[in-house]
Parts: sequence; structure tokens; C-alpha cells
Amino acid sequence: MLSVVLVGCGLFSCSEKNKGSEPAKKITPALVSVHPQTNSAISPLTEKMYLAFSGKIAVVDEAKIALNDHSVQSASAQGDTLLIQLGTLEEVTSYTLTVAPGAIKAIPGVMNEETITVAFRTTEAPPAPPPSPTLAVPNPSPEAQSVYAFLKENYGKKIISGAMANVSWNASEAEWVHRHTGKYPALNGFDYIHHYGTWVDYTDTRIVEDWWSNNGLVSICWHWNVPTAQGSGSYAFYTKETSFDIAKAVQDGTYENSIVKADLNAVAGYLLLLQQKNIPVLWRPLHEAAGGWFWWGAKGAAPLKALWRMMFETFKDKGLNNLIWVWTAEPGDDAWYPGNEYVDVVGRDIYTKPTATEMACEYATLKSRFPNKMVTLSECGNVAGLAEQAAQGVRWSWFMPWYDYNRTVSTGGAAFGSTAHEYANIAWWKNAFSDPHVLSRDEVSLP
Repeated sequence: MLSVVLVGCGLFSCSEKNKGSEPAKKITPALVSVHPQTNSAISPLTEKMYLAFSGKIAVVDEAKIALNDHSVQSASAQGDTLLIQLGTLEEVTSYTLTVAPGAIKAIPGVMNEETITVAFRTTEAPPAPPPSPTLAVPNPSPEAQSVYAFLKENYGKKIISGAMANVSWNASEAEWVHRHTGKYPALNGFDYIHHYGTWVDYTDTRIVEDWWSNNGLVSICWHWNVPTAQGSGSYAFYTKETSFDIAKAVQDGTYENSIVKADLNAVAGYLLLLQQKNIPVLWRPLHEAAGGWFWWGAKGAAPLKALWRMMFETFKDKGLNNLIWVWTAEPGDDAWYPGNEYVDVVGRDIYTKPTATEMACEYATLKSRFPNKMVTLSECGNVAGLAEQAAQGVRWSWFMPWYDYNRTVSTGGAAFGSTAHEYANIAWWKNAFSDPHVLSRDEVSLP
């Protein structure tokens, strides 16, 4: 039930008519209505609450606006309305929104002198739509189907742990986690970043084979290096470091198009080697596109979607059927999404959000945007503990902290023995493994 309680005298001035030289009545924020409506229960999926006042208001101190004694996600004034971002709400739970004295003010006028409290409760959440029943790739391999079934079986109940390779083609970070916790992450992330170069041989698949044969899941991304300029022998993937034009890359007959096609053929060959070993891949290309810091996001949504679909069709024509396609979303990038028929899982890369409330909001937003896709924390660093996130109902499909180069570049070095880390130290990992929702590699059981 939703009810409004005005503490003390109330929000309306309790003054009499002006008499002679008495001072003019102070104008304080006067509450008119609340939405959702009074005396109603609300869905736990509700993200916003509106408090309407009799005139324009301003937020003076957001820290004085709380939900069950915890700071709200955000509070802002829009004319005569106070907009509250509620964050993630628990099911069948009583809540009290508190606007303490001095939190808002009337314009013109003074700050609220009395506490405003809004009490409400949540109902049970409606059942979430199930993830897509089939993979995007035609005739997926039995192993890809098995991994996808495992993801679906655990989604919303368990969270798969993951670690990223140190730069490219190793399991050094996972080994570091195991050394200090006694457990391996369930997933290892690899990267085709050194496709141009001689120091990594991606045709040598032994490290991936070893990980897969020991019960581990395999994810691969691609920091796609391209020539910094036509004819150049140097390569880059950051927009500021190359003149490579994605808009031309998706046009037949251009220099950029010839580079893209050659690279796609080469990487398809690497992936086919894994397919021949019956190893399925959580394939995460063209990540963080809308951020614009990588060349594949430098010219807007249209060429990015064209490149994603070009890659998808090229790999399909090559006979690749061991891929589970993972799209990495950015805030407000709806126009960039390649389409449900080209995507199996939606990820989000999140850094420096140390509170569980922040992470719960990110999770809820992604679930709301992609109701028919599993959502995952595809990269992370310096975020709230997984146990604290799980306590707020956050159930990523998997999570994967980024690597600390100096920590794990050498598994035999002194730095490897330290429990410190640039993005996720061992205390963070122990917190994750302490939560019964988090799965380590020994707990992976594919159907």
C-alpha cells in the first residue's frame, strides 16, 4: 500500500492572515500528489517515483533523500516535480522514501522544514520472458548448444565466475586467482588482439584446449587492430590512433574493405580450429562500440551494425557454428544494437561502481532494455562485491574482471605472489566465491 505521511505541522504553512506588520508567509514546498498513486502496491520493476508540488522546486541536498535509510539512485527537480530514481527494488517488501528537512526548496521560497515520507510496498515480480530458445547461428554445434543450455539453466539463479587473459592468449589471471583462493574461475576470456604480430600464434590452441578439457568455459573478444594509415606497418584499435574509416570498411572496393575482409577470413580460420576441437566460444567482438573510443564505433551506429552483420554472415559462410554471439551494450545505444537475430547474450562493461546499488541499477536497466536476452557483466573492475550484488537480487549470467598486467604478466614473478590487484584483488575474489550464487570451474556441469 502506498501512503503519504506528513510529519509535524505538514508541508502547508500553518499561518493566519497577515495582521498589520506581521512578516509575509514563507513559501515552502507544498506536496500535491505522488505517483504511483496513493494506496497502491507497485511492481518491483518500478524504476521511478514522482512527487508533484504546488510550484517549482529545486533539489538542495540529494543526500537527504533516502529509501529505507539508503541513498536513492538519484533525485532531480523537473519544474514542480521531484523525480526519484528508485534503483532495484526487492519483491514483496515495504519501503519508505524520506525527504528530510533541507532537501528541497520552493522557487521562489525556502527549503522544506518538515520531513516528507512516502510509504509503499512491492508485489511479486512478473515472470521474466525466457531467453531466446535457439542460438543465432544456424545449426549450432552440440557443444555450443550445451553451453547455451547451461547458461539458460543457471540464469537468474547462479552467476558464473570469469577471468580475463593477461592481454591475449593465456590463463595467467585464472591461475593467480586459483593460487590465492584455491578455486579457478569457471570462464576464461581470451583476445585476438595480436592478430597482426609474430609473438602470438593463434593456431596453437593448446591453452584453450586445456582450459576446455578441465571443465572451463571459453570467451574470446577481439581488440581489432588495423593499420594506422594506408600502407602503414603500425597498427592500432583506438580511434585517436588510426585514420581507418569504418564507414568505408563496409563499402565494397575500398582499401578499408579489403583489410576488413582479410582480417575476418583470418580470424574465422582461428575460430574454425577451435570448432574442429569441439570447443564452443562465447564470441564478443566490436565491444563498447557506442563509446567511440575504438575505430569500429567512430562513425555512428549504421556502419557498426553493417560491420557486425558482415562478420556474422562471413563466419556463417565459413561454416562456423560453435559461436554464441555476445553484444556489449553502452548506455543509450539502442540505435546501435545489431538485432535479436544476430545476438545471443547482451553484456555490459562496468568500471568503478563500488556500491551494490549502482550495480543493481545497471543490471535492472540492461534487463529492461533486453527482456528476451540473458545479460552479463562482460568486463568489470573496481565494482561492488558479488555477494553484495547478489543480496540485491543481481544475477549476471557471468562476470569477468579485467587483467592487471604487472600482477600476472609472469606467473613466476614476485608480483604474482601478491594479493593486490588493479581491478579485483583477492579479498574481492574471496567475497565472490563465498556467495552460494557464484560458480567456480569445478561447479560447471554441462548438460
